[in-house]
Amino acid sequence: MKRFRVFVAAVLLAAAGYYAWQHWPVHIELELGGPTAGWPAYGGDDGGSRYAALTQIDKNNVRYLKPAWEYHTGDVSDGEGDIPSTTAFEATPILADGRLYFPTPFNRVIALDPETGKELWKFDPKTDLKGHYANQLISRGVTYWETGDAALPSPKRIFTATNDGRLFALDATTGEPCTAFAKDGMFDLNEGVGEQRYVGEYQVTSPPVIAGDTVVVGSAVVDNQRVDIPSGVVRAFDARTGALRWSWDLAPPPDKRTAELAVSDAGYALGTPNVWAPMSVDAERDLVFMPTGNPSPDYYGGLRHGLDYYGSCVVAVRASSGDVVWRYQTVHNDLWDFDVPCQPTLTEIQKDGETVPVVIQATKMGFIFVLHRETGEPVFPVEERAVPQSPVPGEKSAPTQPFPVLPPPLVPTDLKSDEAWGLLGFDQKGCAEQLQGLHFEGMYTPPQVIQPTLMFPGNAGGTNWGGVAVDPFRQKLVVNAMNLAWVVSLIPADEFDAVKAANPHVEISRQEGTPYGMRREVFLSKLGLPCNPPPWGVLTTIDLTTGEIDWQIPFGTVRDIAPVPLPINYGVPNLGGPLITESGLVFIGAALDDYLRAYDLDTGEELWKGRLPAGGQATPMTYRLREDSRQYVVLAAGGHGKGGSTLGDSVIAYALP
Repeated sequence: MKRFRVFVAAVLLAAAGYYAWQHWPVHIELELGGPTAGWPAYGGDDGGSRYAALTQIDKNNVRYLKPAWEYHTGDVSDGEGDIPSTTAFEATPILADGRLYFPTPFNRVIALDPETGKELWKFDPKTDLKGHYANQLISRGVTYWETGDAALPSPKRIFTATNDGRLFALDATTGEPCTAFAKDGMFDLNEGVGEQRYVGEYQVTSPPVIAGDTVVVGSAVVDNQRVDIPSGVVRAFDARTGALRWSWDLAPPPDKRTAELAVSDAGYALGTPNVWAPMSVDAERDLVFMPTGNPSPDYYGGLRHGLDYYGSCVVAVRASSGDVVWRYQTVHNDLWDFDVPCQPTLTEIQKDGETVPVVIQATKMGFIFVLHRETGEPVFPVEERAVPQSPVPGEKSAPTQPFPVLPPPLVPTDLKSDEAWGLLGFDQKGCAEQLQGLHFEGMYTPPQVIQPTLMFPGNAGGTNWGGVAVDPFRQKLVVNAMNLAWVVSLIPADEFDAVKAANPHVEISRQEGTPYGMRREVFLSKLGLPCNPPPWGVLTTIDLTTGEIDWQIPFGTVRDIAPVPLPINYGVPNLGGPLITESGLVFIGAALDDYLRAYDLDTGEELWKGRLPAGGQATPMTYRLREDSRQYVVLAAGGHGKGGSTLGDSVIAYALP
């Protein structure tokens, strides 16, 4: 007993010492006169590099980061009560004209003082919160535009789009709508896209982009409901007046169609792919780079009539006209919901002694495509490889799919029958039995009717909307990815109602207009953990001069998702992206444990982590206003309703004391 008391005393002393070390006042000589930088666009710049030329926070002092201020939006929903949709606070603030601007999940736009977090103004578009938003209530960012035309009312503007499909222009100084834009500052994007059966079937979740004085905006639609969903048309507007300049209908060229397409009253094809993820702009080349989704529905392709042509592609569109310059398809005839999920990242790489302008596209498959920015041709080799074929009547799947040789896949693409994982013996046995009952011929196994199909990686595997960060000087790319298996089934239409009624908590959708509904779910054990081996989340750095992986580590602990809150470093699912600073740091939230972390870009060593007030499923940003000011790292910490992380409403800034 005496030894036990001594042991307890030692533990308490150690804990007290650790607490004192963590909270002891620290004096740091801050670097003054060093570089300053803002964050003027959603991805840091128009090309989405997520890189900041800042050095005040470095590898030696990052461990001293502390919260500098915290702001609460009040906009959060768990899907219960008066608001039927959950929220996901995925916003990345921008810094422009001396203010921080960001949207909430309810689409309110807020301007803050960037050094104190004090609210300067707030705009409420009064989004219809009663809608049923399958993509949740989400708004990832806003866009800033400024003109030198002093005669124009509101020469500094914030553009934002809403979950219920409206585009607003706001005065960046006051937050008031710019009445000279469209109709009293608002254009209704619902006009002309086709019938909507309920509010939330068509929404905008990502920020518009600015190309010169043109505002370009895409949209998201609900997955797997019907073949004639609203059009995925991308539209461009005059930033001054709101007049429509061009529209790009994602219908295939006439010679690629196998039947007449259904169209909206405005002539836009229905059921097309859309552009729901953020876009990028190359102003010098007059190009907008668009990541496209799938035609509808995702898991049956027998009635698409050529709509796959622009599906799951990176498309370069002329910013001044809307004409397609080139397209590169990352998945042919996509039957897996492998739509291109994140912002194409623009940078230059050094290859074979030359400087090559590229667009880098991360994907849900865990593949990274590096394409020449002017032609769309792969810069690193890509091979077309034979893949399993669909046995579903009326469906013809693609005989091959593109596999990048470099960079290598970020996550495994095969799950063997003896690789089922479980935390305990009975758990592992249950996963093994489930796996034996699944149909799997390797990656790109098409869903079928007779037997549930394993998808590995699944539609929430690989990367998602967070994208990548690039250090253009070190020639390093940083990307976080998920390693999760999914199970998908096709359900004959005459059995759909019975299957749905028997499985009320599983995602089951009708795919109306086709012979089959669909069912999909993560491949989980009885304890609620993935049945494929960890790590379930990874953080990776790639050398862009060679295409090879520099380092890869498990990313995130099971502290906040496991039955017992232990900080075991299995790596966890993650949503959000990284940023890189000139000082060689990688900052990232994203993981489903509630932390913001800093890593050494050169080694992958975790140098610091700060506990967040809620889930950090967003991409951080950083800035330093003046030579005598501090560098701040800011993250939206509001959690992810569907992801199961802690819900909240915080925007939190960290800085050195």
